[in-house]
Amino acid sequence: MSAPAASGDLHFALGPFSFHCGHTLPDAQLSYRVYGTLNPQRSNLVLYPSSYGAWPEDIEWVVGPILDPARWCVVQVSQFGNGRSSSPSNSAMGLAEDGWVIHHSDNLQAQQRLIEALFGVQRLALVYGWSMGAQQAYHWGALAPAAVERLFCLCGTAHTTPHNRLFLLSLRQALTADPAWDGRRFRARPEQGLRTFALIYASWAASQAYYKEGRHLLQGITSVEEAVERSWLPAYRRHDPHDLIAMLDTWLANALPAPLSGIRAHTTVLAGSHDLYFPPDDCAAEARQIPGAHFAVIDSVLGHRAGNPRDAPAEQAFIRSALERLCDD
Repeated sequence: MSAPAASGDLHFALGPFSFHCGHTLPDAQLSYRVYGTLNPQRSNLVLYPSSYGAWPEDIEWVVGPILDPARWCVVQVSQFGNGRSSSPSNSAMGLAEDGWVIHHSDNLQAQQRLIEALFGVQRLALVYGWSMGAQQAYHWGALAPAAVERLFCLCGTAHTTPHNRLFLLSLRQALTADPAWDGRRFRARPEQGLRTFALIYASWAASQAYYKEGRHLLQGITSVEEAVERSWLPAYRRHDPHDLIAMLDTWLANALPAPLSGIRAHTTVLAGSHDLYFPPDDCAAEARQIPGAHFAVIDSVLGHRAGNPRDAPAEQAFIRSALERLCDD
């Protein structure tokens, strides 16, 4: 089943919004899309928050193969900082150098207002999240335990580990080492910084086994250098670099301020067998803290992208089966 066509981004005006960091944005807004129809009981609403750097068109493929729009009403929401919802590129929002850091509690608060105002729903049927989306799902479960029935967390953790932090700091350093950075903003497009950023990302997001098997050699690509230039760099060059930094800082600040043991939602945690960001041991350790959580490993050389397997039928089937088990229990 293919994803249904979307009419484009919709926008929810939050008005003045106070962030955890102490700043207030006078005209904050969330960008979102809706797939499927809310049932009369209002019991089939699914929240699908975005991952790092993802725009709706990048991850909406899940609606259909994984999230059936005939069963669910799926609300796909862009997190703050991704260039669609309020971000440094489209608002007065600044960066950490100016005291601006977006926390996932900010995303949760804004998403909750959207869900209640537009759908009249007090309790979500499911929060489905991959990577930074999984981080947001954990926040929903721990900070608003009565507001969500199920959590489905793919390849993400509720807390950023020291090793994961090193990866993120290397990305931030790659961008801000560019001559275009003046210590607070970019005066021009950081082309060299973006190339270094893409090189780092490509070496972490896909596994060693992925490259060993030559899975990057598609569509005429003949080397890892060409793969970065053609497949990775365009994905980040399209973003305003200030937005890339804002999302990095959210990820760096990811530290759930409530115990996982307080989660009451039925929870499934999936890890990628070769994920370098969120190794299975890290995901399993958090899953053990959640009452009744089911943990499983996706056996895949895709690395981190095992949790977002757009063109990988076997991984899709594994995820779909795990989600069906969660929702049918």
